[in-house]
Amino acid sequence: MRRGGLSSLRSRPPADYKFAQDQLAFRDPPRSSAGMLWRRYHSWALPAILSLCLVLLTWPATSWTAASATGRAAVQLAARADPPRKDDGFTDVVQWDNYTIFLHGQRMFLHSGEFHTFRLPVPDLWLDIFQKMVAAGLNGVSIYIHMGATNPAPGVVDFNDWRALQPIYDAAKLAGIFIVLRPGPYWERPYENDICINAETTAGGIAHWATSLVAGTLRTNASDWTAAYQPYVDGIIKATVPNEVTAGGASVQVDNEYSQSPITRAEYFADLEKQYRDGGLLVPLTYNDPGEGRNFINGTGAVDIYGLDSYPQGFDCSNPTHWAPVVTNYHQYHAQNNPSQPWYMPEFQGGSFDPWGGPGYDACEVLTGPDFQDVFYKQNWAGNAKLLSYYMFYGGTSWGGFPFPGVYTSYDYGSSIRENRALSPKFDEIKRQGLFLRSSPEFHKTDWIGDSSTGIPGVNVSNNAAFATLLKNPDTGAGFIITRQTDSTSTSSISFNITVPTSQGTLKIPLTTGGITLDGRQSKVIVTDYTFGAHGSVLYSTASVFFAGTIGSRDVLFLFGDADQSHETSLTLTGNGARVQSSRVQFSASRGPTTVTVLAGSTGLVTIWDSDTQLVLFADPVTAATFWAPAIPSATRDTIRGFEHYWQFGANTTVLVGGPYLVRNASLADGGHTLALRGDLNASVQLTVIAPPTVTGVTWNGERVDSLRATTQAHGRGFLTGQLTQRVSAKSVHVPQLTGWKFADSLPEIQPGFDDSAWVVADHTTTNISEKPLFGDGRVLFGCDYGFCENNVLWRGHFNGTGTETSVNLTINGGSSFAASVWINDQFINTVHNGGDQINSLFTFPEGSVKVGQDNVITVLQDHMGNDEADDEKSPRGIPGFQLNGGNITTWKVQGKVGGYLNFPDKVRGIFNEGGLFGERAGWHLPGFALSSAKFTARDLSEGLPDGNAGVGFFVTTFDLDVPEGTDTMMSFVFDGGVGNTGQAYRALLFVNGWKFGKRVANVGPQASFPVPPGILDYKGKNTVAVALWALENAAVSPSLDLVLDGVLDGGVGPVATNNPKWSPRPSV
Repeated sequence: MRRGGLSSLRSRPPADYKFAQDQLAFRDPPRSSAGMLWRRYHSWALPAILSLCLVLLTWPATSWTAASATGRAAVQLAARADPPRKDDGFTDVVQWDNYTIFLHGQRMFLHSGEFHTFRLPVPDLWLDIFQKMVAAGLNGVSIYIHMGATNPAPGVVDFNDWRALQPIYDAAKLAGIFIVLRPGPYWERPYENDICINAETTAGGIAHWATSLVAGTLRTNASDWTAAYQPYVDGIIKATVPNEVTAGGASVQVDNEYSQSPITRAEYFADLEKQYRDGGLLVPLTYNDPGEGRNFINGTGAVDIYGLDSYPQGFDCSNPTHWAPVVTNYHQYHAQNNPSQPWYMPEFQGGSFDPWGGPGYDACEVLTGPDFQDVFYKQNWAGNAKLLSYYMFYGGTSWGGFPFPGVYTSYDYGSSIRENRALSPKFDEIKRQGLFLRSSPEFHKTDWIGDSSTGIPGVNVSNNAAFATLLKNPDTGAGFIITRQTDSTSTSSISFNITVPTSQGTLKIPLTTGGITLDGRQSKVIVTDYTFGAHGSVLYSTASVFFAGTIGSRDVLFLFGDADQSHETSLTLTGNGARVQSSRVQFSASRGPTTVTVLAGSTGLVTIWDSDTQLVLFADPVTAATFWAPAIPSATRDTIRGFEHYWQFGANTTVLVGGPYLVRNASLADGGHTLALRGDLNASVQLTVIAPPTVTGVTWNGERVDSLRATTQAHGRGFLTGQLTQRVSAKSVHVPQLTGWKFADSLPEIQPGFDDSAWVVADHTTTNISEKPLFGDGRVLFGCDYGFCENNVLWRGHFNGTGTETSVNLTINGGSSFAASVWINDQFINTVHNGGDQINSLFTFPEGSVKVGQDNVITVLQDHMGNDEADDEKSPRGIPGFQLNGGNITTWKVQGKVGGYLNFPDKVRGIFNEGGLFGERAGWHLPGFALSSAKFTARDLSEGLPDGNAGVGFFVTTFDLDVPEGTDTMMSFVFDGGVGNTGQAYRALLFVNGWKFGKRVANVGPQASFPVPPGILDYKGKNTVAVALWALENAAVSPSLDLVLDGVLDGGVGPVATNNPKWSPRPSV
């Protein structure tokens, strides 16, 4: 079922949620319990460098219970076949072999997604994202920490408010998800042991001040760079060490997407690793290598576990149905380069960023949609990768000055969870894959046997248009044949038969239908000798496995397949029960297993077999995706303290719940007779529950489900149905119109007599920024050299008029898609913007504009779009070249945000929130500012600036919200009816309760809608919205702005606190 917008919202649990783990195994337990290895250690290290470490810290270990989602027979694999395990020499709580990592002796498949908490600066909502990730079957979350946000000035480290790490760890523990911490300082999707993060964020995450003050090369062993980043890394260590694995914590990635050459880079990695180790982090360190670069596998700076990132679809969302072929050499690359380590992909494409003027993120969702996930993610499985993370899983918002110049405010990324936190159709596909991986411990340890290009012993595919890869568990013999079309880009359907080796001999399957169908851009996993639950056994299945395990005393197998295709499964049916009576389901059996054929046309949930020992279900993919398998807290003597909420390592009991938009968590009450569910609804739905037979009642968000009844043939077996009614809908939420706007001019700098005596004199003659001035008199006019490193910056060049001055030649650099407007005294000359990052232009003075014998001022207002990534972090934002034709500029003054990076006043919203516009400097955007003190007058936003000329004005209004409690309500501010590029020559900054949550460029686009979450919006009080309107030309503009309801869900994560400090007196602006 495809979701879109609000309608795609399901349901989720409140903040008091108690999450337990399903018990899917990440271990490779032996057939006898004696083979299990259980270890508990008090000291866990978070690798400061590797993302891999983080995952481990959050996982608890526990023994398997009778209600395990994966029964003992499936889970207890023979340890005798394990190769020797390795560790990092600091702890053996985390180990690895060539298959997977181990935590407390349990083998685990790391299944993770990327989420940047700074892109959702509301800590109470982090649990919402974590719960959704766990609900999709993920057990890990990869998190970048932004050096620039937390280290705003030299020696200043600020892990307060939304920058704090402890709330991340606490929410992750509550949700039961492991953290792969990627603190940078730099992020760039090719290296992961470095301070840099890239992530389409300004300077790749490096603190802006360092791009100006550090003379040495960043991200090397240069001494001044080392001194610059060490306090930040110390802060990461201090916050992380108390959250090591024994308490259920995180792991660390050294840096991100870098190269090992020249040696100064390798030594930089080694320095980072040493700092993390000296600080007390013990877990293995990892690295994220872009493009099969073979970096940091061996030699100086080498990490414990190497990882590869890959974005095979690229980033062109303008042609979203065009596919690149799958990458076919993943297994070979791993076998050649790091075969003794597990195959780790810390970043695999989960979406795409979109540039200024791009098609928008809905197109990016199509580019990397469910079909892409189906084919490309399973191709990773075919490469035998056992640690996977998707970038991004939730993209969020690049608010304030966070973006690098290539992207706009939204960082939706076309992700599985959209920017407004709604679930996309991609979420369903991840869940179908995630629950299979969680349910299939045999898949966690497999040997790569061969594929169609090399030949597979004992396997023959009848159609060359089909491509197969065989993975096999060396202990149990379970086989996993991953199939796709040889031409992975094909949109045509094909059919094939396949000969496979099984425990019952070589079989040519399917036996009862004409062939196995693969639609265009589709992949299937055919299982052989697959075990489920305590005693269940599947000889083979061309239907896909959604869920396998034990619920109560019954082994449960949930299969799915496309409704317009036929599917075949051969399995041993046990117990006394009933088969489905349907013309679309056929049974055939001789002496061995029963062959079940589901013919094309079968939709909805079909109960294939229902007995006292087994339950076998089949559904189409849409129906399967409406089911959830929440973990039930059920601590045992083997549960590790601090890991009670972690699947596999904490509780191992689960149920199946069908119908709700989202199931956040579940628990048993009343001695196991009541199943308490918490989650979200986007509609009234039928509830289906498959639980232990002791469960006779169900509550939903604390209220009893009165319509509950047992299905006829499953009476007394825990198969229950009922009705959930949505209590609150969109009609229940009042969204006010934005009226009552007040206006004030925000460009007094061009008016006669403006006093800039408090501004910084721009008189430097040297700079550490990479590019040097192009022309002029030697003065350096780069904003960051004067403390103004982000957002709008104003320059004022003074000269004494002689009457010979005719024009000024300026080269202005603001990053791609920037704009700059220039005035001589109070007369507008021109605005430049062409999509480039630097523009040279001659600004001719209007006749009579120069005042002879007086001080004249050239005013330049520029948009700072952020610093570049990679080797261009030291970006020359400002005026690299100037020449006054017919005269000389005597003094340059510069002004950005109040206080610059040393003394900016708003410590809560932080370094990136404000820029240098007069209204920002005065705090007009903040709640509680007295508009009367700045001579605001009534004027509607749609009227634009009073004279219709170029300039800047501030528009402010307030509105009240009273959103019903117990809901997750999503809202956006929408400019110009949602039209991305209206052609109107204006830029606008959107402030909501003081937070800069949008940059609108109306003549470029594409963004017109700006989601703003609760916590920024006050859902139970007064809200202040301000728009800084910059008219680029002497032409009237008429923007509109509406508050729009994106969707309303019953449920939600619980109370969400606001932290919106009000205006207080500021220094002179």
